[in-house]
Amino acid sequence: MLPQRMKKGIMDNPKKLATLIDLVNLPSTLREFVGQSQSSRLGCFRRVWSYIKDNNLQDPKNKNIVHCDEKLKSILLGKTQVELEELPMLIKLHFPKNQK
Repeated sequence: MLPQRMKKGIMDNPKKLATLIDLVNLPSTLREFVGQSQSSRLGCFRRVWSYIKDNNLQDPKNKNIVHCDEKLKSILLGKTQVELEELPMLIKLHFPKNQK
């Protein structure tokens, strides 16, 4: 699922791994999108990615571009389209810096 170099970087740093998999209370906008009151960053990213795939929101000509519908815009700062590499950063904005 994750590229090998990312896996190595995350597995070598337990704090990075914890920020990805620890459950946190979600803000209301993300809670409505995910349908849960608590989730991890990785879990939220998976839900968003699944939503994008299920609703065919990727640009057919350029798979690195996602066209946002109204529901997706609500959690992605109102952007009409985003690049795939921006998604983790935009989702991360919903999570508090100090989770503990």
